[in-house]
Amino acid sequence: MRKSAWIIIILLFTQSLFARQGKDPVKVTDMLKIKSVGGVTLSNDGSKAAFILTTIEPDGDSKLDHKYVNQVWSVATDGSSQPKQLTSKENASQPAWSPDGKQLAFVRAADGKTQLFLLPLDGGEAIQLTKFKYGAFNPKWSPNGKQILFAASIPLKELLKDSLLDPGKAYPKWSTEKPGIDGSAQWPSGHSKADPDGSLDEVRAYLDNNVTDKKARVINKLNFQDEMNISSDMSFTHYFIVNTTPGATPVPVTRGFNRFNNVDFTPDGRQLVLSGNMESEQNPDRVLESGIYMIDTDGSNLKKILGEKDKVYSSPRISPSGKWLAFQVGTTSFVNVPTLGILPVNGTEKDIITIPFDRSKGGFVWSNDEKYLYFGTQSNGGAPVYRADIKTRQVEQLTDFNSGAGSFDLAGNKLVFSKTEVANPSELYLADAAGKNAKRISQFNQGWVQGKQLSIPEKKTFVNSKGLTVEYWIMKPSNYVVGRKYPLLLEIHGGPSAMWGPGESSMWHEYQFFCSKGYGVVYCNPRGSGGYGQEFLRANIKDWGAGPTSDVLTALDKTVAEGWADTSKLVVSGGSYAGYLVAWIIGHDKRFKAACSQRGVYDLNTFFGEGNAWRLVPNYFGGYPWETAPREVLERESPINYVQNITTPYIIFHGDNDRRTGFVQSEMLYRSLKVLNRPVEYVRHPNATHEITRSGDNRQRMDQMLRTWEFFERYVK
Repeated sequence: MRKSAWIIIILLFTQSLFARQGKDPVKVTDMLKIKSVGGVTLSNDGSKAAFILTTIEPDGDSKLDHKYVNQVWSVATDGSSQPKQLTSKENASQPAWSPDGKQLAFVRAADGKTQLFLLPLDGGEAIQLTKFKYGAFNPKWSPNGKQILFAASIPLKELLKDSLLDPGKAYPKWSTEKPGIDGSAQWPSGHSKADPDGSLDEVRAYLDNNVTDKKARVINKLNFQDEMNISSDMSFTHYFIVNTTPGATPVPVTRGFNRFNNVDFTPDGRQLVLSGNMESEQNPDRVLESGIYMIDTDGSNLKKILGEKDKVYSSPRISPSGKWLAFQVGTTSFVNVPTLGILPVNGTEKDIITIPFDRSKGGFVWSNDEKYLYFGTQSNGGAPVYRADIKTRQVEQLTDFNSGAGSFDLAGNKLVFSKTEVANPSELYLADAAGKNAKRISQFNQGWVQGKQLSIPEKKTFVNSKGLTVEYWIMKPSNYVVGRKYPLLLEIHGGPSAMWGPGESSMWHEYQFFCSKGYGVVYCNPRGSGGYGQEFLRANIKDWGAGPTSDVLTALDKTVAEGWADTSKLVVSGGSYAGYLVAWIIGHDKRFKAACSQRGVYDLNTFFGEGNAWRLVPNYFGGYPWETAPREVLERESPINYVQNITTPYIIFHGDNDRRTGFVQSEMLYRSLKVLNRPVEYVRHPNATHEITRSGDNRQRMDQMLRTWEFFERYVK
């Protein structure tokens, strides 16, 4: 009997091995095959879904370079047909259904600016609706289907000259903060001729022309870095309404120097609800608060509904009858989980209903009967869809933690969502309103992924030194054989408030690639990660180094304890905040054979000056570099101050145009290690931003992944 059992076990193992061997490993170029579903939206009757499909296509005749292509697709939700591509050629995005479901509005570039297009679904070519000088984006149909609301970004220089948006051509109430110049003198008059040898006004006109001609950039802004460069420009998003007749003139709804976003029509189409802030005496760069406002669609009767000092009110969403307003409210601190609130539209703050749910929320959609409010969030390694029962205030999870719903919409009893899971990086799914009976209704990746040998993560947990439960995942090499030893890669996420898990799309290919190369991968969500509530999120305040290090190394130790990892072949990698943590770890621990940091932060004082994410410094460390107590914390928590302890072979990546973290400190770290004669290699990617590994140049994405693997191979083989 025992002999028969062993024979069965051996046969099953052999069949499993052959099944794995019959599939291909994940290659670096498989990244180019991934098609991603996003921007999901349902017609009002729920019969059709539109969405954006992002593909990676050859860039011209080049065999090496590839570009992203976004097109609008649709699919019937009765399962009668396969998804159909609706647009082609130029990229298209932001589809929006007309109320009757007979047309789609979408956005496409034309003459250098994004404009609105209309696509009739009964046949015919897309028609360009707007040729607006400021461009147009984020279309939203009026309830009667006769008009479309859209947004446009207006540079301050243009706003000051636009009599419709700035009636009377007034100047803002706030100062430009140009030192030594007050009142109207801080604004260019445009009346003086430019003369370098003339009067003071004429010299100022000459200097202004130099700025216009890009011979100088004069910075007076607090937030002077964007994602790619430094900038002295300031812009304002304004909203316009246009009739759905081509050639119609857009009419402004918002005006002046206010800043609004997240617009929603009231069901009668007479008003809009917006979040943002009205012009104040303070420069906009210094205003962190946000309120919720109502305005008539003709631009009159702008009034605040909700708002107070040190609070951020956001994500307003009106219920179908117009009775309820859903919103979020949090503090101006970056490190908090906003509260979900429901307010009767004609009520006051004392009438607010709060729905307890300790996760960050977004993508609010009301059910037609107003019984539920649907939303998405990151939680416990996944990105589930939830719904809140307005009457009971209970929150129900509709999709699982082992997948991620990147985008979703609801109409009637139909829930359509994009889904990322280990078995498939992105597809479109249909379920009922309770999330039941889910079925895949696309096969954009299904075909090629089925032929790949994938590693399936195993979820584990432990309790850390703060009493918090930390989740981690172990992925064995794709060709794993019992009894063999394998290199093990510790992967760390950025943020620090990001979250990784089987439902996170950005790491799908990288992890499978390393597993196909014979590495095991372990990753966890250490203290400070999102997706686990406010206490967990704030558990790394004034502790970016030692505490999170303890968590990620505990996950590593517990993986090693399983016995299949080769402890002489441990490597570590991470980007952004994780680039920071890698540098911290190898400055305090010698176990790794090689390490990789990407676009990291290494000196917090320098980061405060050169990164556009500089507000992380006061939010996490309690103040600024010139203040005594925060300075001591920043010094203690900066990896550059432990550089003399780093002996681990180290490859450092940074993009030339990365202004989110800045790149000077990576140069400091590299030079310091080079002076110390340590084994270090530094790679810069031209024109790359902080988003290189997610949405950057595809050749550079592959370059970074291959260089990391090649560097590790120097030391583990």
